[in-house]
Amino acid sequence: MKDEALKVAERYGVPIVFVANTGLRPSRDPLVRYVMVAKGADAADDWIVEHLAAGDVVVTADIPLAARALAAGAQALGPTGKLFTDDSIGMALALRDLNRHLRETGESRGLNPEFGPRDRSRFLSALDAALRRPAAAV
Repeated sequence: MKDEALKVAERYGVPIVFVANTGLRPSRDPLVRYVMVAKGADAADDWIVEHLAAGDVVVTADIPLAARALAAGAQALGPTGKLFTDDSIGMALALRDLNRHLRETGESRGLNPEFGPRDRSRFLSALDAALRRPAAAV
């Protein structure tokens, strides 16, 4: 989703930060910042939450990170365009825990559906809407 996020960020002229604990390719784009964090279970998540401002948009498939972003006043968006809200994050966390339990007990293989063009389109639309949404509406 990096290319898609970059496209939307450039359209609005907003900076974008990629955070990881593994190698990132540098960019010459002045709107792009890459942050390399120490290896660790939640090092990238911790950095993101510590540096958030109200109204920022966090794109993540990590539901606990989405919950932390919401609690910090940011918007949280999944890579398929799902907008997490204060009303929906509790159910998302519960389903995550249930799915983990089903995988651990062998009841589920944990296969995710293939990412397709519709997902990409939903993501682009949702990110565009999130960047147009005023911080006060978050």
